[in-house]
Amino acid sequence: MGVEVSAEGPLFDGRAAQAIADYVDDARDTIAEFGEEIALREMGLVFKHPTGYYESRVKTSLVSSDTAKVDDSGVVYGPWLAGVGSRNFPHTRFKGYGHWRTAKDLVRARGQQIAEQVLTRHIEEMR
Repeated sequence: MGVEVSAEGPLFDGRAAQAIADYVDDARDTIAEFGEEIALREMGLVFKHPTGYYESRVKTSLVSSDTAKVDDSGVVYGPWLAGVGSRNFPHTRFKGYGHWRTAKDLVRARGQQIAEQVLTRHIEEMR
């Protein structure tokens, strides 16, 4: 008496694992891209005298395999523009623009929805 077991398909040949990894990368990148677009849009709406330099410094970088960061590449006056610098109110009347806060809030609010939309592009690969 003998038993023969055969395991075939995406779960067993690595295609499902690769599809999941591709999904995570795609979701991370799509959410980060959304955050960068929102931050830049907000800057365009609120900056009174934009030179273009600050906006050109906004970049998305990989923090880890599942985490991306959107920031201003460390522009020295970035915290002041955002309203979180040591030179903001009460030292000056300028309270900042809050463009990063708005972008962060929208990413938190829409991140799961974006990830679910991205999932639909990868679900067939996982079957």
